[in-house]
Amino acid sequence: MPAPINAASTAAGHQPAAGGSYRPALTLLASLFFMWGFITVINGTLLPHLRSVFELSYFQASLIESVWFIAYFFASIPSAKLIERIGYQKSLVTGLLIMAVGALGMTLAASLPSYGVTLVMLFVIASGITLLQVAANPYVAVIGAPETASSRLNLVQAMNSAGTMLAPLFGAYLILGRSKGGTAETGTVLTQAERLADAQSVILPYALVAVVLVVLAVVIARFPLPAIGLATNRVAKEERKKHSLFKHRNLMFGMGAIFIYLIAEIGVGNLFVNFVSRPDIGNMTTEQAGRYLTLLWGGMMVGRFVGSAIMQRVAAETVLAVFSVLAFLVMIITVFTTGEVAMWSLITVGLFHSIMFPTIFTLGIKGLGPLTEEGSGLLIMAIAGGALVFVQGWLADEYGLQQSFLLTAICELYILFYALWGSKTTNPLPDQRPV
Repeated sequence: MPAPINAASTAAGHQPAAGGSYRPALTLLASLFFMWGFITVINGTLLPHLRSVFELSYFQASLIESVWFIAYFFASIPSAKLIERIGYQKSLVTGLLIMAVGALGMTLAASLPSYGVTLVMLFVIASGITLLQVAANPYVAVIGAPETASSRLNLVQAMNSAGTMLAPLFGAYLILGRSKGGTAETGTVLTQAERLADAQSVILPYALVAVVLVVLAVVIARFPLPAIGLATNRVAKEERKKHSLFKHRNLMFGMGAIFIYLIAEIGVGNLFVNFVSRPDIGNMTTEQAGRYLTLLWGGMMVGRFVGSAIMQRVAAETVLAVFSVLAFLVMIITVFTTGEVAMWSLITVGLFHSIMFPTIFTLGIKGLGPLTEEGSGLLIMAIAGGALVFVQGWLADEYGLQQSFLLTAICELYILFYALWGSKTTNPLPDQRPV
């Protein structure tokens, strides 16, 4: 639940006023949501590109994304420790600088070119994003009334979706559009020289990203960001020892829901370009398919704005249940149809995936009281579920790309289970915010 404002911050003049007090801070944080959404989805464009450059199977290409999400598993706990040690603001700056280092490293990987260095640098970028996630998601969730936490986080996460919507255009023009593999017909075999040139097309986009990240780090370092949560750690340290996270059903099943949801979301994003460009689906080049990916992520942005408004009047778990059913239906259509019907049904799933992560997150920490910070850390760690996207890559290799989306449909059913039963709170603890 929402935590009290840090006393040191208040003394320093950083205590926000009532009402719209946190709006400037939330506006700035929205830029972070935008950037990590932008960089994450560049991978959706990068994967078909690297598949061509390194002649990778679907499994090997999906392994690139798995390395990205393995970082969430290994970096979440160290990120929480770092936040406790240096505070939220310095942690956000550190996360952005780590991401900038990784982006510059991607230019090195492209210059070589090296599949191994690419994996390492993607891990570095993802570790920086993990630090931002561990800090920013709980920050937004604990500000304001608990009953509107899902609405609030969906609203800010809409900026994350704005980043995911623009990233495919950026990638399509600066990566796929400037490469032989991105503009050639599907199935074209590249020469060694063409593969080398394609690899180097990644240098400019990631150099630009690194510059933006450094600028954003400087802005946040100079912004009077209200510190929250540290006072809770001091006041409730002994109180927390009396309680167990395992007694909270909504948290335990919420970890599973985020883990499984990430398999669905990332699997769709990763394989979208390959699927839509197929002759029996969209019959287009990967560059053209990359532009359609913008509609997938744009649907997520629209869905979060709409979902945020709906949740002002309708219970978050009810909205989650409806969206999961609709997501299941469009994935079934994707698997068992062809042509534009299959293509547009896959695009539509972005609209129904939109509210899932922020809604699951806020339902997962509901009623945790003094255990909120630990619970938040575990939910962020569950993002590592995206690492299992290689399972869908394996299914695509073994049974067919279109059939592999049955895995996505099964994931939607677990989200429905969580909305109807798993999200119910057990042993709720009192809100720790000051009155």
